[in-house]
Amino acid sequence: MCPIAKLERQAALADAPRRFVAALYAKIAAGDAAVIAEVKKASPSRGVLRDPFHPAEIARQYEQGGAACLSVLTDHDYFQGHEDYLIQARAACTLPVLRKDFMVDAYQIIEARTLGADCILLIAAALTDAKMAELHHRATALGMDVLVEVHDASELQRALAMGIDMVGINNRDLRTFDVSLNTTLDLLNQIPSGTLVVTESGILTQADVALMREHAVHAFLVGEVLMRAEDPGAALHHLFRSDTQNL
Repeated sequence: MCPIAKLERQAALADAPRRFVAALYAKIAAGDAAVIAEVKKASPSRGVLRDPFHPAEIARQYEQGGAACLSVLTDHDYFQGHEDYLIQARAACTLPVLRKDFMVDAYQIIEARTLGADCILLIAAALTDAKMAELHHRATALGMDVLVEVHDASELQRALAMGIDMVGINNRDLRTFDVSLNTTLDLLNQIPSGTLVVTESGILTQADVALMREHAVHAFLVGEVLMRAEDPGAALHHLFRSDTQNL
C-alpha cells in the first residue's frame, strides 16, 4: 500500500477532474436523459455479467451511445472489479467517471483521484454521519463530485443534512436484493429543488425510463441490462433515445 503522503502528492499531479454533475445537467438541459452507464464485470446478486470484459471498448461504446458519465466498479471481492478498469475506461473516452466502490476511509478517496476518478460514491447505509461528512469534504476538496446513495427516508435525511447537491436513490435493497422503482418515487417529495436525483437499479425498459421522467427524474445509473447486451452503447441508445426523451 502506498503511503498516504505519497498518494496525496500523486493526486495533486493527476489530470484535472472532469465535471460529473455538470455533465448530467447538460444532458438534462438538452431534453435528454442523463445516463451514468456502468462498467461492471459482475455483481453479487447476478454473478458474472460480461466475459470477456474490455473496459476501454465498453467506455467508447457508451460515449457513442449517448451516456453522460461512466460508473466503473473497482471493488474486487463482490464485483470482480479492479482499479485498472477505471484507468482504462477513462483513457478511452471524454466522459466523467465515477469510482464505484465501498468507500470507507480517506485513503480510498485520495486513491480515487490518483486513478483519475471525477466522482466518488458514498453509501449512507455503510457510514456514520461523521464519517460520511468527512469523506464528502475530502472528495470535494480534491475537486471531485460526490454521489451519496440512499435507500430509505432515514438515510435520505442524513444525506440531505450535509447539504449535498446530488443524491442517488438505490431501488435495490442491499440486504435482500429486492428491487422496486417505488423506492425512488416514494422519496421524491422529501428532496429539495436544486438537488439532482439519480435513480439507481431496476431500470430495464423504456417504460421504466418513462415512469421516472414523468416524475421529473431525468438522471439514471444503469448497469446490468447494458452489460448483458452484445453492444452496450447500442443498448443504451435504444433504452433512452426513444419517444420518451422529451417528457
